[in-house]
Amino acid sequence: MRYTSYFIPTHKEVPSDAEVVSHQLMVRAGMIRKLTSGTYTYLPAGLRAIRKVEAIIREEMNRAGAIEILMPAVQPAELWQESGRWEHYGRELLRFRDRHDREACFGPTHEEVITDLVRKEIHSYKQMPINLYQIQTKFRDEIRPRFGIMRAREFIMKDAYSFDVDEEGANRSYEVMYEAYSRIFRRCGLRFRAVEADTGTIGGRYSHEFMVLAETGEDQIVNCTACSYAANLERAEVRPNDAPPVPGSDPLGPLTAAATPGMRTVEEVAAFLSVSPNQIVKTLVLVADDHPVAVLIRGDHDLNEAKLRNLLGAQTVELASERVVEETTAAPMGFAGPVGLKAKIVADNAIKTMRNFVTGGNQKDLHHVNVNLERDFRVDQFGDLRVITPADRCPRCGRPIEFGRGIEVGHIFKLGTKYSQALNAVFLNREGKESPIIMGCYGIGVGRTVAAAIEQNHDADGIVFPIPIAPFEVTILPLQMHDLEVMEAADTIHEGLTGAGIDTLLDDRHERPGFKFNDADLLGIPIRVTVGAKGLKNGQVEIKLRSETETRFVPLDHAASFVKDKVETLYDSIE
Repeated sequence: MRYTSYFIPTHKEVPSDAEVVSHQLMVRAGMIRKLTSGTYTYLPAGLRAIRKVEAIIREEMNRAGAIEILMPAVQPAELWQESGRWEHYGRELLRFRDRHDREACFGPTHEEVITDLVRKEIHSYKQMPINLYQIQTKFRDEIRPRFGIMRAREFIMKDAYSFDVDEEGANRSYEVMYEAYSRIFRRCGLRFRAVEADTGTIGGRYSHEFMVLAETGEDQIVNCTACSYAANLERAEVRPNDAPPVPGSDPLGPLTAAATPGMRTVEEVAAFLSVSPNQIVKTLVLVADDHPVAVLIRGDHDLNEAKLRNLLGAQTVELASERVVEETTAAPMGFAGPVGLKAKIVADNAIKTMRNFVTGGNQKDLHHVNVNLERDFRVDQFGDLRVITPADRCPRCGRPIEFGRGIEVGHIFKLGTKYSQALNAVFLNREGKESPIIMGCYGIGVGRTVAAAIEQNHDADGIVFPIPIAPFEVTILPLQMHDLEVMEAADTIHEGLTGAGIDTLLDDRHERPGFKFNDADLLGIPIRVTVGAKGLKNGQVEIKLRSETETRFVPLDHAASFVKDKVETLYDSIE
């Protein structure tokens, strides 16, 4: 490919609206252009990288026995109403009406559509297991799209769905996809970790996120330093007996009301009453599926709303408004407490070990001191409800944990019968009885994978692409465009590499050498071949890997074969 016949509009300036490195570099390298908030045009270089990721995905999905299909992007409201998600998915679901006034949505995911297909076509255990997948454009109306194609409203996604007759088969399908995903991200040249995750709006009982490890990642990951346990911060479990000793383990003190004028926060109350934050229990009022619930959390801990939602089996959980707080507690915000509270109370496990603690008094400017469980109030339900901290231990082996950062690029779910029961996708088993199909679902953000690769692989000069997903594997830079010998040598190498099936970009622009070097580094092409008059006098060209500082001088006659060997070596180092 000749640069002058291609379209790579690079920029020196960092775009003002780009917050993260991948967004900045993809715009500067001429890979994407913004159309409007959260929607982007993929320019040729960006599309080449995306197509290479797609090719790896297809090869590994096909290898795993999955079958490619393509489903409609626009979906009728009736299917979502049938599953119950039309009301619960939220405003991210782009809803609209067609000319016949029929409600529809632009699909953010395809559980309903695939289940509808399968319930019409699969009726016997003999037709399963089966796994169907697609690579398609999705739309999620993010309230705050950001980070370029990392969190866009319109994006390319690979989604797959497995169908099995029993739990054993569903577990096998899940493991097959787990291994396929591991191969996909290894082949993309990425450092990643599979972590346990919350199932969110997709639902189901169990899931893993595949995280590309990067210091700039928006998600926190918890890893055990001794065993294989890993989870995202939302999912990470807390060992019930890991809470450090809490002051106040002496005999029960008398319940006392203490005036706390204007003291609303844990820090204010702790300082005013001369107690530690871990001697305070904060009472948070939330609304779970339109019903208020009081949640008790130790003062130095944070509530994990995903854990609360799962404990309650709720579709949605959100902090209550000031009006709902006052209606529930008869007090303004900041003074809620469990004593005398006429509402459902759930509590984090850490509350079980506390004695003589401080809570809100359900009255303005009042807190209770020496509050104790059972004597002064009862809890309807206990559970692991808090965010794990670095001071906690591994929930599996009890050893220390460490925190890191990652970017979610893939997510796999055990859905069970959530959608098959809702949409009546059933089959006749070996005994001739009707049973709901057991499902799994598996997604990969294709563009997000490219962006995550850039977040993980870049330097001060630009992108450092892993070779399997680089737009081009090799770039050739002739330095003196007016020199016939230089151009003939560059053309010869270009033809040799292209003939060997290597993606090669010949920079035949009449630009200064420094300009070409800067663009080559910015684009992150793994191998650079520099052809100059000075080197050719000695019968040599310069070859440099983007990931290294060393430059090699190679005889012109051996340049194409040397580069070909380097390409193979780079691939071998990844696979």
